[in-house]
Amino acid sequence: MASIRRRLTVWYAVALLIAVAAFGAALYFERQRSARTEIDQRLVLEGNLAAQYFVVFRRQLGRTLAPGEAPTLAINAVGGYLDGIRDYVIVFDPDSQPFYRNAAAKVFSVPALSSAYRGIIHDAPNGGDATIAGTGARLRYARVPLPGIWDRPGSILVASPSDAVPFGPGELLQAMLVIAPLILFGGVGLGYVLSDRSLRPLEGMVDELEAITDGKSLHRRLAIPGQADELARLAGTMNRMLARLEESFASLRRFTADASHELKTPLMVLRAGVERAMRNPRTPTAALRSLEEVLEEIHRMTEMVENLLTLARADEGQVVLSVQPLDLRDLVSEAGETAGILGEEGEIAVRLELPHYPVMVPVDRSRIRQLLLNLVTNAIKFTPPKGKVSLGLVDRGETAAIVVGDNGIGMPAADLPHIFDRFYRVDHVRSRTGARPGTGLGLAITRWVAEAHGGTITVQSRLGRGTVFTVTLPKEGSGELRGTPVPPPEEPAPSTPGLSAPSPEGEGPPPA
Repeated sequence: MASIRRRLTVWYAVALLIAVAAFGAALYFERQRSARTEIDQRLVLEGNLAAQYFVVFRRQLGRTLAPGEAPTLAINAVGGYLDGIRDYVIVFDPDSQPFYRNAAAKVFSVPALSSAYRGIIHDAPNGGDATIAGTGARLRYARVPLPGIWDRPGSILVASPSDAVPFGPGELLQAMLVIAPLILFGGVGLGYVLSDRSLRPLEGMVDELEAITDGKSLHRRLAIPGQADELARLAGTMNRMLARLEESFASLRRFTADASHELKTPLMVLRAGVERAMRNPRTPTAALRSLEEVLEEIHRMTEMVENLLTLARADEGQVVLSVQPLDLRDLVSEAGETAGILGEEGEIAVRLELPHYPVMVPVDRSRIRQLLLNLVTNAIKFTPPKGKVSLGLVDRGETAAIVVGDNGIGMPAADLPHIFDRFYRVDHVRSRTGARPGTGLGLAITRWVAEAHGGTITVQSRLGRGTVFTVTLPKEGSGELRGTPVPPPEEPAPSTPGLSAPSPEGEGPPPA
């Protein structure tokens, strides 16, 4: 969301910068054109005024000046008026020679004026821009005809510096360079605020969707904004999608629970039939081995059905934990004894580490026992002969940690994020051990038990180095699943003759 806000702000700033630059350029060129028009109008007005002074002089004189006649009379008559004009006023006779220069124009020499005038007559006789050679002065000029003074018409040239307009284009450009950054920074700040306000409802939707992604909150819905805009349509579409997902998940959970429940009865019938056949003295000895294999598969199927039913009821919120304060040392010690029995055949050493004082934690005894058995059986299963398995309890103040580790075959890092998924198993681990594959539900149940108590379970593993599972449980305020209490699942049948421990849940090896 922050990136969208930044992108919107950046694009708004770019658009504003382009708009300000375009507006400034248009204003600059318009002001430049207006300045030239203003100068031209003033110069023409001043040229006509100067011509009127000469017309009045001609009427008073009563005749035209002869060629070569001394211009003293005309200069004395109108010179005082023309000196009062602030722009450059130069009067040229019919032979294009400077006849008179007012006080402002005397900064230019006569040869320079004559040269410039010839260029003016050739290029733009009525008005335009000109440069006085030798001075570099850039002038804007207007040429006004002056008839009636001589037998041929002369002309009056009125000129002014090109930048002689108050607050002209140059000053305007400086002002824009000062004001434009202020406008840009103010616009960027306003754009950021507006984008933040516009995206705030979307942020709320994202937060709500993140809370729903746990798969247990599909009943929740997004709040629809009051305005009937695109965000309202998005929220409505997402709510409809969530409703369909909720219905699909509910149907899937009902199917899993119903199928698991319906499978229990035929499995019990098959188990009873096989056991009855095995107890029958007339059953041939050769058939007993096949019946044992069938019975083992029935045990495995029964275990998987029980696990499926447990997870389905947990998903539906129909399981309640029977929580009471217990000393976890007893449960961990019991699991350690089971691990020792399971590891005898492979000469696997089991190390048990417990605190010297009680570690009281409110837990459901049967569920925590199920969690521990799943972990220790996995540890034994994926540890080679003469390996080591450790089981420990650590008091961390507000929490207690159960650590189950081994120095077995370990798991690839790519598999670690998925080992708690249902039916996920690390194929190459099973193939290397040659062990009987599990159901792929044991670690899923283990994680559910930990989270149902308000705790967590983590795993660390390296291929060929072993695996370590760490279950952290809070000492107070443990989580509770609400619903109809359900008795814990039946103990699976032992996989090894003479052992009462349940068979391991097949997932990847336990953490070491």
